[in-house]
Amino acid sequence: MSHTDPTSTDNCSCAPGCCGASPADPIAEAAQDTLRGQVREGYSRIAATGSWSALQADSAGSGCAGGGCCGPATFTPEELATAIGYTQAELAIAPEGANMGLSCGNPTALASLRAGETVLDLGAGGGFDCFIAGAKVGATGRVIGVDMTPAMLSKARANIAGYARQTGYSNVEFRLGEIENLPVADASVDVVISNCVLNLSPDKPRVWREIARVLRKGGRVAVSDLALLKPLPDAVRADLEALVGCVAGAVLVDETLAQAAAAGLSEIRLTSKPQYIDAMTSWEDPLYRKIVAALPAGSRPSDYITSLDIEATKR
Repeated sequence: MSHTDPTSTDNCSCAPGCCGASPADPIAEAAQDTLRGQVREGYSRIAATGSWSALQADSAGSGCAGGGCCGPATFTPEELATAIGYTQAELAIAPEGANMGLSCGNPTALASLRAGETVLDLGAGGGFDCFIAGAKVGATGRVIGVDMTPAMLSKARANIAGYARQTGYSNVEFRLGEIENLPVADASVDVVISNCVLNLSPDKPRVWREIARVLRKGGRVAVSDLALLKPLPDAVRADLEALVGCVAGAVLVDETLAQAAAAGLSEIRLTSKPQYIDAMTSWEDPLYRKIVAALPAGSRPSDYITSLDIEATKR
């Protein structure tokens, strides 16, 4: 079993032209960078407002530019986290402001984390899941959070001091980077987690290859994400708010399975949880109200979208 130092970034990360990979199509790369820029801008605004629902409320009061137009969401980040399975003990660990209501599952519980493990969180945001994972792996463990948005990274790093006071641990760090090009060494982590982030990537197969690259043999994947049960209407897929809100970029459940398998992962288990979508709809989240308006009459968002727990191993 390889135990490469996870602080090293000298190992090849399979960027275009590296590790035998074919050079990327520059036109496709430019289009992907445009999408990443749109997502980065949206999440910079979320970092500034403090939560997804606060961003929607702010946008609704300022001409709806880039946000929900149906009024503020009716739930708090704490209510959302409780509804999708976080315990009060877990919520107490995370410093104030780390939870911004961006979750669609609880990957730290899905991962069954153990003391001493090294955990990598893709799209760490304000550090919510990283801090919960840090408490689970303990003083001998380690958690690395990666995020491509500098404002989120600053927010997460500012939260470290509060986490250290709460737990006595100094086992969490944050790195700037894209999940398609992880700043993490080969075969250096035990568990990869992610919470409602993979859908944001314009190159999901590459993300899955990166996950397989950084995992040690026997390493585990525990991801909560949004996926599609059937294709969305074009009007929803073209909506920038729906992209930032983790809906427009989601792919079919079967595509997720195929991408993980093609990356070399095994024992892949997918658990669909449409109740998350029903909760967002019943709470009258502005984005989901907009989606309802774009769907055929009589349809519900949960007919198309589901919260998906994804578990896998690297053998």
